[in-house]
Amino acid sequence: MTAEAHERRQVVELPPPHIEVTEHRAEIKTCRRCHQSTRADFPADVTRAVQYGPRFKGLAVYLNTHQLLPYERTAEVFMDVFKHPVSPVTLVNFNQECFTALAPHDETVKAKIIAAEVTNLDETGVNINGRLHWLHVAATPEVTYYACHAQRGHEAMDAMGILPNFKGTAVHDHWAAYHRYDCDHALCNVHHLRELTFIHEQDQQVWAKQMMDLLLETKQKVERKKCRFNAPTLRRLKQKYRRIVKNGLAENPLPAAESLPKKRGRRKKSKSRNLVERFSLFAEEILAFAQNFKVPFDNNQAVRDLRMMKVQQKISGCFRSLEGAKVFCRIRGYISTNKKQGRNILEALQNVFNQKPLLCLT
Repeated sequence: MTAEAHERRQVVELPPPHIEVTEHRAEIKTCRRCHQSTRADFPADVTRAVQYGPRFKGLAVYLNTHQLLPYERTAEVFMDVFKHPVSPVTLVNFNQECFTALAPHDETVKAKIIAAEVTNLDETGVNINGRLHWLHVAATPEVTYYACHAQRGHEAMDAMGILPNFKGTAVHDHWAAYHRYDCDHALCNVHHLRELTFIHEQDQQVWAKQMMDLLLETKQKVERKKCRFNAPTLRRLKQKYRRIVKNGLAENPLPAAESLPKKRGRRKKSKSRNLVERFSLFAEEILAFAQNFKVPFDNNQAVRDLRMMKVQQKISGCFRSLEGAKVFCRIRGYISTNKKQGRNILEALQNVFNQKPLLCLT
């Protein structure tokens, strides 16, 4: 009897996981005349009696550095899934090997950031063996570079080697150390919106609401435009900006000198006064996003690139050494860069152990 039709049902399943061992044998022959023994060559990448392959190493680094599993739990995965024991020390060695192989990639990324028209920068605290260190990031939409240092300021930025050679626009959160460098600067306006909101809600200051409205309105106009504002539009924007700053200075006058106790040093100012003075002194940096549409309104690029590093601290705890933190940073920078470029992270890590790290950057 011929079937009239058929009905389909599918089951999606994984194949049974197993470890594959490939044995290489090199023949040894002895010359009958001179009695000299000669051994055939092994493949160039087979250098030990027993060793792990690039897929094994790549998966281990993927689980530990990308999925942020601690060494002990990564070892458990290999035992539970593949029935193959692997020690945490071996996993540390995989990361160290990956770190060494990625040195050229690090330099390529650094050069690309230095040559970029705009780069985002930020830093956050990181716990290394119980002591506070600082994780720095320099990022564009295409690449990410991380560095770990005991200092937060210019010593760390000099050691990072990007800002001393950078001539584009650096987007940051107004940390004073960034302003030491001879490049254009743009300030994160999300930070400004938070401060303006606080001052408006807590102190009922009119200028703060006016500045919030101006920044958000300008941001919307930038998003609708494709190229740039014309000269009259920019002139009107700056005039309105200056009027708001003038109102803010009037709302936050400095206390009369005779009313203050006689003390050395600077006068103590309110948060509102400090903020309005920042808007007065750094108008070009705050409005940079309106003058060059390649400059973002905020520093969210750098903040996003730092976020997973903070997650790592919550999951795995502190780093045990500065060297271990540097290993993690370099591998994580490679992962972030490949993720931004739409590549498969597991394959990208396996390529490192095949001596073919993905250096071709868009």
